[in-house]
Amino acid sequence: MSILRRVTRASLAALALPAVLLALWWILTADSESYYLPPLSDILAAVDDVWLRSGRLGADVLPSLLRLLGGFLLAVALGVALGIAIGSSRRLRAFCEPVLEFLRAIPPPVLVPVLMLFAGIGDTMKVLVIVSGCVWPILLNTVEGVRAVDEVLVETARCYGLHGPSRLWHLVVRSASPQIVTGLRQGLSIGIILMVISEMFAASNGLGFSIIQFQRTFAVTEMWTGILLLGLLGFLLAMLMRLFERRALNWYFGLRQAQRGGSR
Repeated sequence: MSILRRVTRASLAALALPAVLLALWWILTADSESYYLPPLSDILAAVDDVWLRSGRLGADVLPSLLRLLGGFLLAVALGVALGIAIGSSRRLRAFCEPVLEFLRAIPPPVLVPVLMLFAGIGDTMKVLVIVSGCVWPILLNTVEGVRAVDEVLVETARCYGLHGPSRLWHLVVRSASPQIVTGLRQGLSIGIILMVISEMFAASNGLGFSIIQFQRTFAVTEMWTGILLLGLLGFLLAMLMRLFERRALNWYFGLRQAQRGGSR
């Protein structure tokens, strides 16, 4: 019962502010006659026709989510693997750091024209744009997490003969996992932004493509429905990431709770 109560409280806390903001938007725009800021009631009424009955969910939203998933998973694989390697070796870290700082300073949207030259205008380019932005928070957080592994645990693992893949998984990855998950959460937020940006360049479908098409044809109400849908997708993905974090780091949150209880 206590678990159900905590889940209910967490859900209400997560939905409270969005509900208040939507209520304010509804009230403040109720009598709006502006062409560029229609009433929220008109926007919500148009959602059904624009996205559900027209088939745009399958034609535009689903391809966007697949590109985001592909780019995010590839960024996770690259970021975690390179982060563990760089974080585990002081010499490799010193060698790679100047190049990493240079590449990290380049805004991913600037790379879109370059990637179009090499990868064309298809899904490959859009996935690479997402990877180019998602990988940095994952990589850097993984490096810092690996560097912060407790030396006492390292010596203990060595004394007990824990080597190779077992040491990597049970000591390095587990110890660095809180910061790795932090990088995943940051990378996902960047990935959603880059998903939309990549679909605004030479695209034929996608959520970003639909929003920019509505803007170019002055379908302002339809454009707002796309923006609302994008915000809803971002919210749902953030909730899924939070559930994954609670599941993957259950031991970590339990340890913190035990430490707080012991310090009282």
